[in-house]
Amino acid sequence: MEKYINESLAAGLIRPSSSPVAAGFFFVAKKDKSLRPCIDYRGLNNITIKNKYPLPLLTSAYELLQGATVFTKLDLRNAYHLVRIREEDEWKTAFNTHLGHFEYLVMPFGLTNAPTVFQAFVNDVLRDFLDHFVFVYLDDILIFSRSVSEHERHVRLVLQCRLENRLFVKGEKCEFHVTTVSFLGYIIEQGNLRPDPAKVQAVVDWPVPTNRKQLQSFLGFANFYRRFIRDYSKLALPLTRLTSPKVPFCWEESAQKAFSLLKDRFSSAPILVQPDLSMQFVVEVDASDTGVEAILSQKQKGKLHPCAFYSRHLSSAEQNYDVGDRELLAIKLALEEWRHWLEGAAQPFIVWTDHKNLEYIRSAKRLNARQARWALFFTRFQFTITYRPGSRNTKPDALSRQFTASEETARDSPIIPPSCVIGALTWEIESAISEAQRTEPDPGTGPPELLFVPSSVQSQVIHWAHTAKFTCHPGIHRTVSFLQRFAWWPSLIKDVREYIAACSVCAQNKGVNQPSSGLLRPLPTPSRPWSHIAVDFITGLPRSSGNSVILTIINRFSKAAHFVALSKLPTALETAQLLTNHVFRLHGIPADIVSDRGPQFTSRVWKEFCSSLGAQVSLSSGFHPQTKGQTERANQELEAALRCVASTHQTTWSEQLPWIEYAQNSLTSSATGVSPFEASLGF
Repeated sequence: MEKYINESLAAGLIRPSSSPVAAGFFFVAKKDKSLRPCIDYRGLNNITIKNKYPLPLLTSAYELLQGATVFTKLDLRNAYHLVRIREEDEWKTAFNTHLGHFEYLVMPFGLTNAPTVFQAFVNDVLRDFLDHFVFVYLDDILIFSRSVSEHERHVRLVLQCRLENRLFVKGEKCEFHVTTVSFLGYIIEQGNLRPDPAKVQAVVDWPVPTNRKQLQSFLGFANFYRRFIRDYSKLALPLTRLTSPKVPFCWEESAQKAFSLLKDRFSSAPILVQPDLSMQFVVEVDASDTGVEAILSQKQKGKLHPCAFYSRHLSSAEQNYDVGDRELLAIKLALEEWRHWLEGAAQPFIVWTDHKNLEYIRSAKRLNARQARWALFFTRFQFTITYRPGSRNTKPDALSRQFTASEETARDSPIIPPSCVIGALTWEIESAISEAQRTEPDPGTGPPELLFVPSSVQSQVIHWAHTAKFTCHPGIHRTVSFLQRFAWWPSLIKDVREYIAACSVCAQNKGVNQPSSGLLRPLPTPSRPWSHIAVDFITGLPRSSGNSVILTIINRFSKAAHFVALSKLPTALETAQLLTNHVFRLHGIPADIVSDRGPQFTSRVWKEFCSSLGAQVSLSSGFHPQTKGQTERANQELEAALRCVASTHQTTWSEQLPWIEYAQNSLTSSATGVSPFEASLGF
């Protein structure tokens, strides 16, 4: 401490201070066993406006090194001390020691803006050389060249510039004219990249974590080299789960196995080739139930070699995606990870997937909102999606290290609802099923009157049943009931439940319906169809063909419905005319009409109209809509269906209304167990 204070005073780095603030002072050990002074500036950093100057992306450095054969590494001495603190701001850097109170005249270690300020300073000094033959990361400078003669000239230019700007280096930490160099945790040699053995050894020697903080430290350190480890997120999953405060920290056999396996993978990590931007890239992707994986490769001497690995654990929401969307997500994440290489690549690259239908994503005409966002992102790239069966989608060699696909990866070709990727089609479901039965015939174990659906078209059939114009995104019960009228396969109910749980349209447009609190007393069940009806209005809709209101009429016996689009709220007389035209002439005159207390239904005209027909007027209790619960429920379902089929084109809802009415009347009602058509008409 005394030596440092005296030397710093003599060098003009610090001076005695009378500042009203002070930070703690301590030393930390450096790699060469010397000590680095550090000050606890957390209080100052918390109130400092952050400098947004960017630090360089490490992966971009290795792109610059393509073709380089000779390297020189420079390490600046006391780098931060080369920057002067602005006058009148020195008091903010004050620190306390047992020798007295001092403040810095130069930039110390520990200030939040120190790295970005110094990066901007060095970049400005070496601006003419950056990205040509120099890469700078803070105080580490790497000079790279394609030949020895060229390298000598590059080194002289950099050293001359450094001397003119009084940037001094540590000779013992510099390396000149070498073919292999350790830089920022990696070993760089001609065209290849591998982890620094010293850093890897630290991972291999890491003791078993005994608490969550120690485990987070291990994963944070190991994560730096994840690009070298195939399926890293899958291997580390038992460990990453333990980092959650919601999960008790219990070191079980699965955690120990994952810990040991990760250490083994690090010790035998493959060598990665540096990407050659003039050559074609190959991106291999795969998705499982819990994660996605990708490999970026290039072909050299007729053989694929990996440039980088990528893997990521899926969030709980992403795990609900159907298998096609998970595969599509894997492509999207891989392109984001390597966009600095793939965007604007010299040659269109190839994406290999074991999901055949993704070949058509670029030409799809109808996509859901999520797929549309991804498709827009894909337009930034020039690539071709190529299908490879799971059994052939093995991973490439990594120089001398051969990779083989795991059993989990080598799976059958997955299924995706084709309409999600190939757009609008004229559905011929029975023809598609018959075609699929050629390779997977009916096992004969199901009901003989029903059509067996082979596994290859099950998702297609579910998608058709759920999204067809005449079904309008029904719930699980209605979709299952509809399919069971003509088709079967062993896991039909389970597959429908999983599909609808992952349906993004339903998730965005349908709410959660829960029964009202308190004692509910439903109205008595009528004895015949259309003897008792309930009427209501839905208002405030966007204009569609001049209409903004819907009249809903519900048959309380069969749950059948009529939906009538209107330009405005009708008067009592107009309401009477509408019911005559749309209900009474088709189903007869009812004995009872339930409605709310709107002005149409409390007027003298309405009461006289009903009285002349012999129909009783039943008004709901004030502020108690449960009285007409059937129309309220029908309105909720109608509004949800409108959102599902017309959310992207809201002015077309009136065109969809007849199809929603048909879906309401043709699908099974949970209250009666049959469709309203069947309850009313007997078939």
